[in-house]
This record gives sequence, C-alpha cells and structure tokens, in this order.
Amino acid sequence: MKKGVQLAKRLSPSLSTILNLNASTHSLLSSSPWWSASQHRGVKVNAIHLRPGNVIEKSGRVYQIVESEHKQRGRGGALMQVELRDVDNGNKVSLRFGPEEPVERVFVEEKSFTCLYTEKNTAFLIEPETFDQLQVPLDLFGKSAAYLKEEMKVTLQLYDGRPLTASVPKRVTCTIKETQAPMKGVSATPRYKKALLDNGVTVQVPPYLDTGEEIIISTEDDSYLGRAN
Repeated sequence: MKKGVQLAKRLSPSLSTILNLNASTHSLLSSSPWWSASQHRGVKVNAIHLRPGNVIEKSGRVYQIVESEHKQRGRGGALMQVELRDVDNGNKVSLRFGPEEPVERVFVEEKSFTCLYTEKNTAFLIEPETFDQLQVPLDLFGKSAAYLKEEMKVTLQLYDGRPLTASVPKRVTCTIKETQAPMKGVSATPRYKKALLDNGVTVQVPPYLDTGEEIIISTEDDSYLGRAN
C-alpha cells in the first residue's frame, strides 16, 4: 500500500492543480453534447449479435449482458437465452429473445487508468490525465484480477460514470516462481509442465524453462506465449 501511495504522489501534481483540472474537466464534459450522447444514445441491434459486456435497455431498465447463448428449440425455432445484470441494483435476470428481435444497445464509455495497488478485494486506480483516483472491486476484472500489478495500464467500461467492467492488457510479463527443473538426457520429454508464477497463477510452459525466467502470458486463457525479451 505504501508503494501505491508513493506512486500516486509521483503521478499527481499539486492539490490546487488537481482541483483546477477537475473543475475544467467537469465543465467541459457537462457542456459537451458528445459526452451526453455517448452515455445515452443507443442503436438497435439484432439479439443474435449481443455479446457479454454489452449494455442494453429493456422496459426502461439498463442491463449489462453477463452471458448470451444461442439455443435451438426444434420445431419452435431458435432463441437467444440472455443472462443480464441490472446496472442500478445489481440483480440478475434471464430473458429470451428471438435471434432477429431488435434490442436497444446502449453506448458506454471506455477510459484508461493506471493501477496504483490492490488491497484485499479492491483495486486502487488513477486517471493519468486528470489524476482522479478511483476504487473498484477486483470482481470487475474477473479472473484477470490475478495479473494486476503496480503501474499497469487497465481499461474501465463506464455507464453514467459507474464502472461496469474492467480489463487488464491481453499480454503481460510474469516471472516463473516455481517449476520442475529442465530434464536433460530424457528421450520422452513432455511437451509442457506446470509452472507457478509470481502472482500465484499456475500455467503450462515448455519443459526447457526454469525458475526465475520471465515469460509472456495471455491473460485471456492463461496460455504461454513466449519468453520475455
């Protein structure tokens, strides 16, 4: 936590500068028609094109899609089974749509932040331009939260200023903390072996890698992509 505070101090200007920046930013955003439109104007899409993370409006409520599945009902035709989370109260509901049924998709804003540090179930972030600091639950990052580290650039998806989801870079560099030593002179060498990374995640790596090596990992599926340069 102390390192995170020190990083915030390095990134942040004086308090008066922050206040001036925040006031200017708020004034600009409030008067900008683009800002208002980007948060509220939607577009009709067919239900078959809905994907997890999309935000839609239905019966006056705003929902984020958690899961979307295409199902076949035999003679009854196909349908889309969609699991939704109410943006306002967090309640989950399940709805069915016809594949070609029009659905109102709501535009959301994506913003970049820098991770200061994590503590318990919270990530502490800072906006690099305005230096506004924000606390978000690690749950917003899903399983990728394990890859969060100080000074990492992350992306938040926001609706009306409220964080809906968060993501880390698709490729990150990790250090192998523990793995079986490379085997020499063995004819039947396995293609992969388990390796424990410095963030506690266990992945499959080639057998020639050793403890202490830096490697590149895909945060989408925890797969090994190669050695770090």
